[in-house]
Amino acid sequence: MLEELKSEQLVKKVGGRFKLAALVQRRLVELLQGSRPLIEDSENMTAMEIVLQEILQDKITVDMTPGERKAQPIIERRDDDDDDEPRGRSRL
Repeated sequence: MLEELKSEQLVKKVGGRFKLAALVQRRLVELLQGSRPLIEDSENMTAMEIVLQEILQDKITVDMTPGERKAQPIIERRDDDDDDEPRGRSRL
């Protein structure tokens, strides 16, 4: 699992090791506070495994929009299904 964090695919997808670390930390906090996973079949996965799969499946990204840059990254959720969950951004 921790070897996946060293994967160049993850690092490139997020835009760097520091952004990856920030995104993982922020999403772990959300999951531990009760947010639902954005991936299917997450019952037997750890919170870390869920976060890594969400990143690999493009369910979450770091939004660093110019002009709105903040010290803390904003997690952008990509909601492709038609459920009742709201779309948009979650700020921690």
